[in-house]
Amino acid sequence: MDTEVGPLRTVVLHRPGPELDRLTPRNADRLLFDGIPWVERAQLEHDAFADLLRAQGVRVLLLGDVLRESLAAAPAARDTGIADAVDERVLGRELAESVRGELASLGDDALADALVGGRTFAELAVTGDSLVRAMAGPLDFAVDPLPNLMFTRDSSVRVGPRIVASSMGMPARRREASLVALAQRHHPELGAVAPTAPRDPSAVEGGDVLLLAPGVLAIGVGERTSPAGAESFARAMFADGLAHTVLAVPIAQRRATMHLDTVATMVDVDTMVIYPGVLEGLEAWTVRPDGTAPTGPAPAGFASQHLRITGPEPFRPAAARAMGIDTLRAVDTGLESVAAEREQWDDGNNTLALAPGRVVAYERNTTTNARLEAAGIEVLTIAGFELGSGRGGPRCLSCPWERAPVG
Repeated sequence: MDTEVGPLRTVVLHRPGPELDRLTPRNADRLLFDGIPWVERAQLEHDAFADLLRAQGVRVLLLGDVLRESLAAAPAARDTGIADAVDERVLGRELAESVRGELASLGDDALADALVGGRTFAELAVTGDSLVRAMAGPLDFAVDPLPNLMFTRDSSVRVGPRIVASSMGMPARRREASLVALAQRHHPELGAVAPTAPRDPSAVEGGDVLLLAPGVLAIGVGERTSPAGAESFARAMFADGLAHTVLAVPIAQRRATMHLDTVATMVDVDTMVIYPGVLEGLEAWTVRPDGTAPTGPAPAGFASQHLRITGPEPFRPAAARAMGIDTLRAVDTGLESVAAEREQWDDGNNTLALAPGRVVAYERNTTTNARLEAAGIEVLTIAGFELGSGRGGPRCLSCPWERAPVG
């Protein structure tokens, strides 16, 4: 899988569940939600999204099923999931050991629910003296829930024949990537896809990675992905021959533009939808393995070589040159600043391509969708009243696992 727009064949989604029920006004900000979602409505919206994909011939794998199957298939998956979920720095050694023992006693389905939905102190049967437990409220978390898990694009990204686990930038999301990685690695089917990894733990998230064309990646650098993370990711791509060019794209470090895919996504082989607030100002640093030509995959082993870094320069010309096309066309949400800003906040630019020129978008972003259709892009819409409360659109909600090549 080497583009954002090849016909989508298989995708991994996560149906939101009890982990969203854990959100309260007291913890929503820490867990990165701007509101308290109506869980049942979020599930209905997600089910409709999955059904639309199936109706388009896309095979939908649900992460909850993948996780349960992996836990059942491999004791090592259980051990890793429990170890990652219990933080001795928070609980202390003795209480942490008790919590690990209780989780280990659960069956596979119950353990999967606990790893995703978390556990409060009131829900634990562990006994014994613990200052942590004595001072904690009954509804405080001994194991944190993962309400952002439904944004499966962020925790891992498929590039060519490899899967890359993210290194999440925000504390509330750091366990997501390891849980998703163990679910994929130990799954009877998904485990056949070899992993690759950046060379260091610097922050890099999947929502910042765009597969512009075969061998050409863009990676946003901002709130969630650091410059060191972008460099480490680029070196990993070069080392495994997955890319010849990585464009590092600085974006504003604020909530509204947390990832590159909140301001721009590919909708056709030579076209992207982009927020007009960044259309002219978006820049790129071009990163290549030193001494390689700007075409074709880089030979394996280039992670140990020097990088050749040029720029910054305007993003679209730099991207078009790397992609080998004359122009990277931009469809923007119009010059009327209020509508454009509103729809960018509501993930109007966060579309999921089903095929070249066919995308899924939130129905509420009427101005953006109309401009896409006027530009010849077919737009299939879904409701996102509750799904969008964590700031993510159809692209954020999906981890493409298999795409057919662009003809």
